[in-house]
Order: sequence, then C-alpha cells, then structure tokens
Amino acid sequence: MRQIFLDTETTGLEHKLGHRIIEIAGVEMRNRRLTNRHFHSYLNPERDIDAGALSVHGISREFLLDKPRFADIAAEFLGFVRDAELVIHNAVFDVGFLNAELTRLNMAPVEEVCAGICDTLRMAKDLHPGKKNNLNALCDRYGIDNSHRTLHGALLDAEILAEVYLAMTRGQESLIIDLGDDKANGNETAGITPAGSQCRAQLIRRASPEEIILHEQLLAAIDQASKGQCLWLQIENNG
Repeated sequence: MRQIFLDTETTGLEHKLGHRIIEIAGVEMRNRRLTNRHFHSYLNPERDIDAGALSVHGISREFLLDKPRFADIAAEFLGFVRDAELVIHNAVFDVGFLNAELTRLNMAPVEEVCAGICDTLRMAKDLHPGKKNNLNALCDRYGIDNSHRTLHGALLDAEILAEVYLAMTRGQESLIIDLGDDKANGNETAGITPAGSQCRAQLIRRASPEEIILHEQLLAAIDQASKGQCLWLQIENNG
C-alpha cells in the first residue's frame, strides 16, 4: 500500500473567503515503511496573510514573494500523490483548500487523482472519544517527541503525522509480509510469498501489562463507537 501523509499551511481558515495555500508537504510510506521520498513547497498566495494564521505558522508574505504559485507546482504535486491514499489530520480542511486551488486551474478534485483519503482526526475521535485529539495531544498520548514543533510547518507536521498514524494503528505491521529481495525487483504485492522462498523466523514479543491495559481500553473504545459490535470483544467473551 502506498500512502502520502499530507499537510498544508494557509493564509487563513476559509478557502471560501479566498484564502490560499502557502505551504504544502507530503511524506511517502509504502507498506508501513517510510521511503524517504517527500514533496514540499512554499507558495506565493498573491494575497495577505491573516494575523491569526501568521501566529500559528510564522510564514510571512515577504518570505513568500519569490516562491512559486500553486499553478507552478500543481502537476508535480498531483504526480506525487496519484493513486496513493492520502492520510490527513482534519482532512476536510486540507482537501477543501486543495480543491479550491485545483478549481482555479480548471483541474479535477484531488479525490479523483488519489486512491482514497484517510482522516486521522476522525480516527482519533473514534479511538479516544471525549478527549483532545489534535496532533500535539496525540503525540503526548502515544509518546512521540514533538518538542521541535514550536510552530506549525507542513513538512514537519506530515512527518509527525506519519509517526502518530503508525502508533494509532500499531499491530498492523504483522499483516505485511516481508518480501525480502523480491521487493527490490519491483514485486510489492503484499500478502503473497514468492514461490520457493522461505519464511523468515519471526521474533515474538509478549505484551507487557501496560500494553494489555491499553489494548483493553482500545477495544472498549471500539465497542462504544460500534454500539456493542466489537468482534474482538465478542470472541474474547465467548472464548
């Protein structure tokens, strides 16, 4: 699976009021492993930046005067995200701004280019109902170091989001079969072991008491969100 962890910074909160994207970044992950490929660009919005937005990201209009416009990077950006799943924290915000920019260029919305969109804010609210679920809160919850995040920045936030996503979905690594040298030859079909290959020995690490408690809390949250339809709990209760 190819995923792009995406973030933007903008001149303000409402694209419907003409606010624009001033920074955009995407970090690539394949089969839950970062590839070190990323897209990043500052953009000239051709308009003023709201004081409230400036206090969040610290990007001034003067800094952006010699930067490219969205039209200049649109094709490269779309090529980078094409056919990948976009993973975004509060996707409604970023997708709204992206599609506003694309509409200005008479281009198709980003949903028609990528393979799907995952909103980690919605995921976090399902897992942790009634709690703060912004990026800083999730870093605290999952023990992710964000001490270098003094201001919002699209590339930094995309990188942090990738760490948060892996923590939120921990345990899924076991679903990905390591294809070894075959992956280097371009075969990246997850879940298929090449004929004649040998399965590698797997290290088994038992859950600690703290991890068991977190597991039970996670199942309880899923059960609450699904109104008592958590399959794992049903299996454990009937086992």
